Amino acid sequence: MTDVTLPLGDQRRGRYIAAAFVAASMIFASVPARAEPEWRLAFYDDVRIEVLSEGSGPLIVMLPSRGRGAEDFDDVAGELVKAGFRVLRPQPRGAALSRGPMQNLTLHDLARDVAAVIRNAGDGGPAIIVGHAFGSWVARMTAADHPELVRGVVMAAAAAKAYPAGFDGAKALSEAVRKSGDFALPESERLGYLRVAFFAPNSDASVWLQGWHPAADEVQSAAGRAIKQSEWWSGGTAPLLDLQGELDPFRPRAMSNEMREEFGERVSVVVIPNASHALLPEQPVAVTAAILAWIGKLPR
Repeated sequence: MTDVTLPLGDQRRGRYIAAAFVAASMIFASVPARAEPEWRLAFYDDVRIEVLSEGSGPLIVMLPSRGRGAEDFDDVAGELVKAGFRVLRPQPRGAALSRGPMQNLTLHDLARDVAAVIRNAGDGGPAIIVGHAFGSWVARMTAADHPELVRGVVMAAAAAKAYPAGFDGAKALSEAVRKSGDFALPESERLGYLRVAFFAPNSDASVWLQGWHPAADEVQSAAGRAIKQSEWWSGGTAPLLDLQGELDPFRPRAMSNEMREEFGERVSVVVIPNASHALLPEQPVAVTAAILAWIGKLPR
């Protein structure tokens, strides 16, 4: 894999698309290192992945929720950088400049994208992978398929194992997820769906009116359905932090300890008060603190 570094700016993407295709021929180019974050384009085979890179130190890779982009991690990533970590945030296929085959994919393919980003990152890892909601599926698949690259997995707002089967209101919840990112609907209606599926009563749901990527959502939905849950659920043998929102409808309190009951002491459970499924924009300080405390306990 090779990459090209893209400085942030008002014309960030438009001016650098041509350079990205040049880099696909395995030419590496970069701009001088700067204090502000950098966008990089990483390539392998017929895939290119756009990655937001910042900081220096041990590697953390952050994967967004289904249909969402890397910007969801802005606040948490900034604090992790301040704490002395190098943070990479790859955009999923179908979001921003990330491209590749979009049909007949499984989670194994999406995990390969993440593994390629880790291998391309200087010493190549191993990395802590923070996966939000669906991102935790991809994170666990990466840990299962590429264990040498993964130091541990943070599952942020991961759904219960049996969802949606057997849950009261599951049909309405699924509808709310689907319509939250439907730009054909009025914002007022979408806000209602966002509050149902993603945000606690006292949280500002309007922060997620933007940031949806329908093409990525379609790819990820199909990739998740294409394999058995048993292939990714365990996260291989990696240490797991099960980071939950107290009010997350996808994780009823009765299911709070299901991962630890199944996999024992390699799973740590932290419940964040006053947060739902969105979690990251709701309680970024608490999320950051929980991640840092857990990393501090991992074997080096």
